[in-house]
Amino acid sequence: MSEYFDKPPQSCHNCQTMSPLFCLLNSDELKLVDANKIHVNFKAGETIKKQGTFMSHVLSVNSGMAKLYIEGIEGRSAILRIVKPTSFIGGPGIYFDQRHHFTITALNDSSVCFIDLQVFKDILKHNSLFAEEFLKDFSRDVLTVYNRLIYLTQKQMPGRMADALLYLYDEIFHELKFPMILSRFDLGDLSAMSHESAVKILRDFQKEGLVRISDREMEILDEESIRKISRIG
Repeated sequence: MSEYFDKPPQSCHNCQTMSPLFCLLNSDELKLVDANKIHVNFKAGETIKKQGTFMSHVLSVNSGMAKLYIEGIEGRSAILRIVKPTSFIGGPGIYFDQRHHFTITALNDSSVCFIDLQVFKDILKHNSLFAEEFLKDFSRDVLTVYNRLIYLTQKQMPGRMADALLYLYDEIFHELKFPMILSRFDLGDLSAMSHESAVKILRDFQKEGLVRISDREMEILDEESIRKISRIG
């Protein structure tokens, strides 16, 4: 297994890649996190957390990107969101059943800090500002998933694929040209369609001059048309 544990290059007090939420902790709380975390590096494609496993830690992504998805029946998966650097990952299991309800897989080489769950809950209990901002972040993530689920149930496949591309542009990369960190199969899981349908629609988009796709990157060539396809579904 190529996952490996490593001593972090710096403490939480001077880390430049930690979640902004940690800026709301006082010095003692930050020391407590520092003393109860494990820094782990993952290679692209490695599983960071597996759906159904016991939740002993919450995660803070320092670098790299990951896909967060639910594993369904017959090998089908649904990607809920892409996790970016400095994101914090908890989930309903923190206060419900202490289990992970989704799988997280690294899309490229990534660095993650695992923070002891009980330490994290103690800080939430005593630092109301930190707790409030954590709940705001969690609520934003949930609303993003809700909105995407509504679109996926109300649109035809071209509209769903257009939504997936706009999600990558608007929410993740903020550029019309971005690295192809998701496979065409992943784009199918992101847009709730079969892998074969995703490949066909992407091929159609490319033939129509809406996108350009290579092994390393994707570029939205006609943003207006992609947004129109998204609107009409």
